Amino acid sequence: MTTRNLVVAGHGMAGHRLVEEVLGQDRHGEWHVVVLAEEPRPAYDRVALSSLVDGATPDDLALAGPGLLGDPRLDLRLRTTVTGVDRGARTVTCSDGSVVGYGALVLATGSRPFVPPVPGHDLPGCFVYRTVEDIEAIRAAAVPGRAAVVVGGGLLGLEAANALLLLGMRPHVVETAPWPMAQQIDEGGGRVLAEAIGGLGVRLHCSAMLRAVGAGADGRAERVELADGTSLDAGLVVFAAGVRPRDELAAVLGLERGERGGFLVDEWCRTADERIWAVGECAAVAGRCHGLAAPGFRMAETVARQLLGAPAEAFAGADTSAKLKVLGIEVAGFGDAHARTRGAIEYIRDDPRTGTYAKLVLASDARTLLGGVLAGSTHAYPVLRTLTGRRLPAAPEELLNGTPGSR
Repeated sequence: MTTRNLVVAGHGMAGHRLVEEVLGQDRHGEWHVVVLAEEPRPAYDRVALSSLVDGATPDDLALAGPGLLGDPRLDLRLRTTVTGVDRGARTVTCSDGSVVGYGALVLATGSRPFVPPVPGHDLPGCFVYRTVEDIEAIRAAAVPGRAAVVVGGGLLGLEAANALLLLGMRPHVVETAPWPMAQQIDEGGGRVLAEAIGGLGVRLHCSAMLRAVGAGADGRAERVELADGTSLDAGLVVFAAGVRPRDELAAVLGLERGERGGFLVDEWCRTADERIWAVGECAAVAGRCHGLAAPGFRMAETVARQLLGAPAEAFAGADTSAKLKVLGIEVAGFGDAHARTRGAIEYIRDDPRTGTYAKLVLASDARTLLGGVLAGSTHAYPVLRTLTGRRLPAAPEELLNGTPGSR
């Protein structure tokens, strides 16, 4: 069998999973894998970035072990990106000037942080929260005792705020939504989370719009100005307000993008070119990008099986259910957490005494579980998650208490 080149553009978590799957299952030596990695280090666990300010090292986050990195079928090129593609000749041109032929090309370019284009967003002292190098730069700039501002109150923004707390700073969080983590949890859960976060020393500014970042006499970021006229002291500013797919190569390739960006692919992660796929955060599957690790892994697995001629399952969408611990506070959102289903009924238990909140979303029959939100305690999540879409075997209160009737 003739060995062909599989070129992977990007070595983030999804790209790495693809490489692992292909090399682990290629029993006949069908593929030689060339990985073009923009960063100066092999793939690492980006989800665990915050652990770098709590004792972990970059090596602790590494995903690629010596066995994979030493595999003669792998050609990993760090600090290298794709600058051009000739689809007719099936070659890619790299940033180092080299040209590589491919039998298959997988785009795994990931995402870039979204930085609001306000005045001062690019001042010294402004950072994003995406790479090992970003965290190292924030650590070097942190001044214990000083205030800092995180722009973004989603999961990443709250992780950044926790990192600043660990570095001894006094973080403010600026969020445009009315409550933190608005995508995952509802207003009641957001209130409980906000109160608990406030108790840890994080100042939340919700329903707030960033107007500008102001500079001090030294030219570095010194304050953040909000649209309502509020000015916040800022020894440094961290932008953690979401990501945008890295799809710049779409123009080079002559491929379509999704309506909100990303390489447009079908449920098999195939572009309009039969030799080009996309996986991870840069892939707009049926027009939709998924900014979580788990969907990217599933995309990588289905593409790997197609490349090896093995039976594969189409990517059918992402389960956005999640149980998280944010600044030590347990939260969970699952199914139709925001009760958007027509006729949905909400069962809510709100206990200010214990700082816990629970909501179950039921169908109009008042028996079928559609989703829910938990904040302050998530002990009932495993049972509730498995019951989503099914008729409840017990009363909502029993399920939330974990009583025998829920088993």
